[in-house]
Amino acid sequence: MNETVILGIQITLSLILILLILVQVKGTGFGRVWGISNSFSRRGLEGAVFKLTFVISALFILISMVSLL
Repeated sequence: MNETVILGIQITLSLILILLILVQVKGTGFGRVWGISNSFSRRGLEGAVFKLTFVISALFILISMVSLL
């Protein structure tokens, strides 16, 4: 039962991580959609997505390590 739950969490986190990475593809960020171009800093929604990607990555690694136990 626990292995199934951990596997489900890993799959969910991996799908979220894939979507977040695809959103951040260079040159197609949120700023480009509205014509705003500032390639030196991440602010607003782009910064939040970047931080969320980092957090989801850390959670994915942590859950993967837990699944080995």
